[in-house]
Formats: sequence, C-alpha cells, structure tokens
Amino acid sequence: MVLDQLWAALSGASGPALACCLVAAAVALHWSGRRTARGAAARARQRQQAALESMDKAAQRFRLQNPDLDSEALLALPLPQLVQKLRSGELSPEAALLTYVGKAWEVNKETNCVTSYLADCETQLTSAGLRQGLLYGVPVSLKECFSYKGQDSTLGLSLNQGVPAEYDSVVVQVLKLQGAVPFVHTNVPQSMFSYDCSNPLYGQTTNPRNCFKSPGGSSGGEGALIGAGGSPLGLGTDIGGSIRFPSAFCGICGLKPTSDRLSKSGLKGCVYGQVAVPLSVGPMAQNVESLALCLRALLTEDMFRLDPTVPPVPFREEVYTSTRPLRVGYYETDNYTMPTPAMKRAVLETKERLEAAGHTLVHFLPNDISHALETLAVGGLFSDGGHHFLQNFKGDFVDLCLRDLILILKLPRWLKGLLAFLLKPLLPRLAAFLNSMKSRSAGQLWELQHEIEVYRNTVIAQWRALDLDVLLTPMLSPALDLNAPGKATGAVSYTMLYNCLNFPAGVVPVTTVTAEDEAGMEDYKGYFGDIWDWMLRKAVKKSVGLPVAVQCVALPWQEELCLRFMREVEQLMPRENWPS
Repeated sequence: MVLDQLWAALSGASGPALACCLVAAAVALHWSGRRTARGAAARARQRQQAALESMDKAAQRFRLQNPDLDSEALLALPLPQLVQKLRSGELSPEAALLTYVGKAWEVNKETNCVTSYLADCETQLTSAGLRQGLLYGVPVSLKECFSYKGQDSTLGLSLNQGVPAEYDSVVVQVLKLQGAVPFVHTNVPQSMFSYDCSNPLYGQTTNPRNCFKSPGGSSGGEGALIGAGGSPLGLGTDIGGSIRFPSAFCGICGLKPTSDRLSKSGLKGCVYGQVAVPLSVGPMAQNVESLALCLRALLTEDMFRLDPTVPPVPFREEVYTSTRPLRVGYYETDNYTMPTPAMKRAVLETKERLEAAGHTLVHFLPNDISHALETLAVGGLFSDGGHHFLQNFKGDFVDLCLRDLILILKLPRWLKGLLAFLLKPLLPRLAAFLNSMKSRSAGQLWELQHEIEVYRNTVIAQWRALDLDVLLTPMLSPALDLNAPGKATGAVSYTMLYNCLNFPAGVVPVTTVTAEDEAGMEDYKGYFGDIWDWMLRKAVKKSVGLPVAVQCVALPWQEELCLRFMREVEQLMPRENWPS
C-alpha cells in the first residue's frame, strides 16, 4: 500500500518536486554530516593547541626556576643512565619530566607529532612516593590509541572526538606502578590503518630528519618524537608494521612482540574481534637496551594480575644476556618487494659483521610469501569485506593516506571479484588484494584461520629443519615521501608476514643512504612493474643521509632472544661507523 501511494505521487504532477525534495534532503544530510566532522576537527585542533600551550608554560616555568640545569646533558643520557641518576637522586623526576616536556614541544613545532598533553603527569610526580619501580621518574610517550583516563583516543576519527576514556589501559597502569610518567599522546594516521601518519583532526606528522618524508605509521607520532629526542621511551602498536615502519623511517629501535606477550586491554581500535592477524603492543626507543628495560618493567606481577589473559612469563634475563654464538637465517629479498640498494646493502653488511663476530649465517626464505600476504593476511584483515572498518568513516572526511583503501572497500563484493578477474593478467598483485577483500562466510573465515595455522606450522618446520635461532631480513627503508605509503601497499611485505605468522620482530637502524645507493635507484624496476613498484621507486628518491634498518625475527614467545639478536646487530653496526 505504501509503495503504491509513493509510486502514484511520483507519477503525478508533484513527482518531480518530490524527487527534488528527496535529493535536497540527501544533500542536506551529507552537508550536516560534514559540518559535524568540521566541528570535530576544529575542537580537536583547539584542544591540541591548548595542550601545547600548557606544555610550553610548564617547561618555561621550570627553566626559570632552575637556570643552572644542563638540559642538553639530561636529554643526551641513554635511558639506562637516566634511570640510574633518577634512582640515585642525582636527578629529580621533575627535572626529567619538564625537560622532556620542553623538548617535545620543540619537536612538535617541526613535526606535528603530539596530540595531547597528559597534564596530570605533573601531579603524578608528587604522589610517586619513594624511588620505586624499574622506570622510576622516566617520561614515557604513548601512541594515541592507549586509553588514558580523561583523554580522547580519537584515532583521527570524528566520532571519537570528545569521548574521553574512563580508565587507563592496563599497560599505562603498569607503567605508572613501575614509576614511569606518561606525558603525551602522539599522532596516528586516520583509523591507524596506514604506514603514513596523517588525519583530518590533527593533520600530517612529518619525519624529523626530512620534512618532506613520512615518519611511517601507524605509530608515526611516536617515531617522530623519539627520533628527534623528544621522548626517551614510547609505546606503539603493530598489526602490519606499525611499530617497525616508524622505527626504520626515523632511525630508532622498535619491537613487535608476540601478540599476547603484553596486554592489549584498554586499547582503542576501529575493528574489534578480528583475530586472524593479531595486534601487538611494543616499545620504541633510541636503543635496544631501552626496549629490554621496558619489557622488564612491563612483564611483572602487576600486568599478570591486571590482565590474567597475558601469560605470566617474566622477562628471561639469562636469554637476553647470553653470549653464545647464534645460528642466523637471512634473506636479501622476499621476491615480492624488490629491496632498494640501501636495504640490500644493509642486510649484506650486517651479515658480514655477524659472521666476523663468530655467528653462523644460513640462507633461509619462508615458503610462499605472496600467498601469505595476498590471501592469508589481507583476507584475515578484511574478512567482512571492510564493513565494520567503514562504519568509522560515516559522515567523516577521509584522509588522503586512506583514500585508495576506502575506495576499494566501498566497492560491492561482485565488483571486487569482477575487477580482480579483469586485472589479473596485467596487475596480479592488485587483483589478488582485491579478491581477498571480498566478504567471507563464517565457514570460509574458519577455513582461512586454519590455513594461517597450517602456514605458521610449515614455516616453523622450515626454521627448525635448519636449526635456526633467529632470522635477519630487510626492512623497508629509507622513509617514503609524504602521502606515498597509501599508494605503495605491496611494500608492507617485509613486515606484515610476521604479523600473519605472529613472530616477534624488531627493527635496528644500521646505516644511512649513500649517494651510490641513490644512484642505484635509477635502475630500480621492482618485480612486477606495477603502480606499487613505480610509486616505491619514486617515493624513496632524494634520501641521501636518511637511516636504513634491518629486521630481526625470532619464533613466538622468544622476545628476549629477538632483543639479544637486535643488541648484537646494534653493537656490530655502531652509528659512528655509518656513512656520513
């Protein structure tokens, strides 16, 4: 009956007018939604500016009251030495905090990496008690997704602006119990699903070493802040390389642990319930020993009590401090993303130093990496066709770094399949990604998850057949141009593989781009000659002097062994020997 009446109305003289009204209503709703997004962005920028002004005032006030403090010397202290001076009383927590607050404010002027000041850090100093905890008095920065009571975790999305957290995430609680002082939230790409770092609320974060380059993502604010010396220690998250990209691009160290080694309770996200490709929480810092110190502090009874789902396994000091020679697997390329000349040189030079130090190097490449990426990882991340992910963007602006992804996800299932079929002869990688982004039934998802388990067991069997301890791989570097990561999706191959496998993986910078490396990019073609290869070739140009890293990998739950290997690489490839 209702449909008959509607058809009659549309067929009569008032039909065109009614149609115009419907169109006008749709436009008005769209404009209203965008107006809401604009308002959210304006409020976010205002809060960010107010936070930065508070930081500047606090730092200036402290400097006026303490004119004799050598802030440069304090900022130059490696984290273990900073902890030692804080615990001995030679330095006060107030001096450490407000010196880093001032430095973070300066770094933010150049990079736009800080989203909010956790102002209760100043009152936390007065209630910290005696010099207790492994991180007593240490200022710690947090990726914006770590819930902090009274603060927004927007993820660069309008719907999360003005929704402050009701409690601290578990890792934040443990940091505080260990004496650490969280002091800033740092920027992320919109939705955290990019290895660039830009969103409509807070804007673009840039690389501290080159303002035309990306800091990486999604823990890009952390990478920029720590890389420029504005924080001695930070926490990030990683589901496809989100700790490792910023660490490599900004010249610092970062560790992605096995997924459940550190608590994820209280993290803000865009999609909940996706477990095929698990998320990890991990530390970022200037050196490996700082990462180890962070894990020592977090892997305590406090964490195991607050989150009983975390295996109660403390940090195994005997593994980390061992000096026995290692049996190291390595590969120069994954045959999916052609390494840049600097990436290949970084691996080969590290291999030579490891061999000279008495370690055994064995060539090893996991089986069928293309299938793991294109079918298992992408299929796991988008098993619902991206439906739940897209809900976050209703009425919002889409940042440039995500536009290609959002456009693809919005395509109906049948069109994704048709395009995948048509593109396969010319662009097989793009076709494979498109095909894997189609929605699945529950039964198909279970089959995919089982296939991931089988693949993981196959790689572990390969690993054990060669009796390997650890693995050395290339790491995508140097930093890409701003806005390029979203158009070079295939380059996630070196990192996402180990999210799919759920192996711990860390990044250590080992060299910098030379003029010879830069010249070698003229012959770079990639393995597929597609848009992703072309974009990568273009995006890493003009990079002389930028850091280049390698990736260190271990089997699940072997974070201490991974860190031990990272420390070995760091000591064998000291920064003073890097090309100038």
